[in-house]
Amino acid sequence: MPDLNEFEPDLFTLEDEEGNEQTFELVDVYKEDDTVYYALIPQQSNPENLEEDDYFVILKKDENDLDGYLVSIDDEAELDRIADIFMERIMADDDFDCDCDHDDCDCCH
Repeated sequence: MPDLNEFEPDLFTLEDEEGNEQTFELVDVYKEDDTVYYALIPQQSNPENLEEDDYFVILKKDENDLDGYLVSIDDEAELDRIADIFMERIMADDDFDCDCDHDDCDCCH
């Protein structure tokens, strides 16, 4: 019988400019106006053991792509502003509400 309390993280495999793939875990989603932003951390064998120098990646949904690809944020001011928002949300409380349009959202952990 499956454990109903078992958590299955949302995983994304990202490819860098050199073609290297790395798996990331979704930690938060934030919507502002018509733009959806995603905060991801490198997949860990034990998420409770994140190191201080670990980082998170912020991507946004490409509004011009019908497949909904995630793209990097080129505007440094926008990236800094969204990073600050994610840091506040992540550090404030694990029980925050996300800004998804989904009524049955499971993207917030």
